[in-house]
Amino acid sequence: MSTSKKKRPPKLSPEVAERAWSPRESWRVFGIMAEFVEATERLSHISPAVSIFGSARTKPGSPYYLLAEQIARKLSDAGFSVISGGGPGIMEAANKGAYFGRSLSIGLNIELPHEQVSNAYQDVSHTFHHFFARKVMFVKFASAYVVMPGGFGTMDELMEALTLVQTGTSRRIPIILVHKPFWSGLLDWFKNTLVAEGMIDAEDMNLICVVDEPDAVVEAIFDHYQTRGFGPSAQEREMQLNL
Repeated sequence: MSTSKKKRPPKLSPEVAERAWSPRESWRVFGIMAEFVEATERLSHISPAVSIFGSARTKPGSPYYLLAEQIARKLSDAGFSVISGGGPGIMEAANKGAYFGRSLSIGLNIELPHEQVSNAYQDVSHTFHHFFARKVMFVKFASAYVVMPGGFGTMDELMEALTLVQTGTSRRIPIILVHKPFWSGLLDWFKNTLVAEGMIDAEDMNLICVVDEPDAVVEAIFDHYQTRGFGPSAQEREMQLNL
């Protein structure tokens, strides 16, 4: 029996490795472009829509799950398509509520190393390879954001929405946090630290609406749009091209 060791492939110098990587990176741009085009074409008919976010770890039948399902059903019956991340937990609750309502239930799924399992309550299901392309679609087609209790992913979506609206990169839409006890600590920190130390303006707190009841979510959205239509204006459409 041979005892010789297996030969390892030669280690590439940084210069050679860079030359091998660059063409792959360049061609990847075309895949990203195709992903944006395909998603835009598939979702262009869903207006008005509301994006709902929250924890993937929330179990069916839990208070947060049931609350998200009720909110989504009311939004769907009020004429809003409901967009979620297409996975389990709050995402499933949102899709489920909308699925049994009058309007479309949309799931924007993502391919993950540990595969996300799509929920079964989607009238329109679209899968993304890139997180950033998916995140753009959550904002691009939403007339409002509804944010349920959640973890890092939920916080990421919330902070991005606040940043886009605060900086004028996206149009002003309702950003609604649901369940005051869950969000009170974060909001106190916003006021007592970010505002107090001049990191944000006091008026920036007005970008956020906090409610507890499903009916209050629907009311907050209609109140925001009572003097205008749900669709973006010509100026806002131009603004959204820079997302």
